[in-house]
Amino acid sequence: MAESEESTRVSVKTYVPQYQKQEWIDHAESLNMSQAEFVRTMVQAGRRGFEAGEQTENVEVGSPDATPGVNGLKTRLLEVIESGEYPGWDVLLTELSGNFEDRLEDAIAELEATNRIRYNPRNGGYERVDE
Repeated sequence: MAESEESTRVSVKTYVPQYQKQEWIDHAESLNMSQAEFVRTMVQAGRRGFEAGEQTENVEVGSPDATPGVNGLKTRLLEVIESGEYPGWDVLLTELSGNFEDRLEDAIAELEATNRIRYNPRNGGYERVDE
């Protein structure tokens, strides 16, 4: 008896930075979910937020506004402001940028290791390598 197309399971592969996978693992564990179940659930939740004309409120993984990711930034901004005495621009920038420099360095190293970019000393910056 052949399985129906609806019940046939297939794999989906994607590549994410190590830090992101670790965040997903930690979050999945906190929800007592497997990694596969977590990714399926979060993708479906995110898709609901992007369906035509539909807005999802209070969805942790998706931003209901036109600029995804901003809700998390707004939440973090409020936390920083509430935790300090009138933090200025420099304090806010430092607190909210987190480990961006480390993530950027890791991304550059990975792209260099896979020969997708290289540093061009003559031009003083990075350039994309044609594959």
